[in-house]
Amino acid sequence: MPALSTLPACSVLLLSGGRGQRMGGADKGLLDWQGRPLIAWLHTLVRPLTDDLIISCNRNAERYGPFADRLVSDDDADFQGPLAGIRAGLRAARHANLLILPCDAPQLDRPLLEALLSLAGERAVVVRQGAFLEPLFSVIPSALHVDLEQVWQAGERSPQRWLRSLDPLTVECAHGDPRLANLNTPDLLTTHG
Repeated sequence: MPALSTLPACSVLLLSGGRGQRMGGADKGLLDWQGRPLIAWLHTLVRPLTDDLIISCNRNAERYGPFADRLVSDDDADFQGPLAGIRAGLRAARHANLLILPCDAPQLDRPLLEALLSLAGERAVVVRQGAFLEPLFSVIPSALHVDLEQVWQAGERSPQRWLRSLDPLTVECAHGDPRLANLNTPDLLTTHG
């Protein structure tokens, strides 16, 4: 594993701005898992990696505030999806690269984040499972906010399509890798507890 000092400085974006439809409208990042809110697990994991921890949230800012250096929200109030949160995070990032993670993946570990960050540079880096990119587990150069703004204005809302257009570097993970489990339904939250 690379030492912390050999990893590039990065901003970190935790995506917590969703509607929580699969959770009956609950704010996923604030749901408890093993005695702590989901966002707390991610905060503990990424805090040593950055002095620029950003949370994208569209509600409950007062509850997310203690877990972040800064909060961002979507321009629109109608929940445009994760690409809207990535757009806000890229505009706010203070470092050359932005590590992007979903709030509902508390089983992530340091080796996977280090694998992503070790490839950070001029190109986007994303987790891949077979032919499928996992865009919510990625490192994106902050300078790409210009490209994202152009495709956003043209109507793009898919993180997968946008990242594919960037010809990213990839970190391969096996199908079913538990580190990538999104605990985004009541059943998953319970069965992974």
